[in-house]
Amino acid sequence: MLDAAHIETNSAFAAIAVPPPSLSEAPVAQHKVIDNKFIAAMAALGGAESLRFTVHKVVLDHEYAAGAPWVASVPSNPHLVTKYGGIYAAELLAAYELKKPHSWLPGDKFIRKFWWAYPAAMGTAHIKNGVRGIRTQAPSGCPLAECGSQ
Repeated sequence: MLDAAHIETNSAFAAIAVPPPSLSEAPVAQHKVIDNKFIAAMAALGGAESLRFTVHKVVLDHEYAAGAPWVASVPSNPHLVTKYGGIYAAELLAAYELKKPHSWLPGDKFIRKFWWAYPAAMGTAHIKNGVRGIRTQAPSGCPLAECGSQ
């Protein structure tokens, strides 16, 4: 442990002088971006996107297995996970940037107040898309021999 006499005799420590902080260097209040609300909103968005992704994959698998002429092939799972994982990462980044304070942006307080609107809108769109996929039926006018019995 260093004592006061040792610090005074050591030239490396004696030369250090810390000036008091000025008002312009005063610490700014930190805005916590990732909080419980952010995690809950992004988890809900992730769940909605998972529903859409899973239903889309299952519908493609079933249509391909049934020999539907409009499905030439089914993408591999790693390809779809990479593709839709990238979309979710972009949505998460967009929500993060909407919630994060920006000193250069006019109206920033208003934008930060409604950061949740984007995940809510996209979550609704993903759920509607997933439910529409769940309700998928054979096209009308499709002969039973080609579309299978229902």
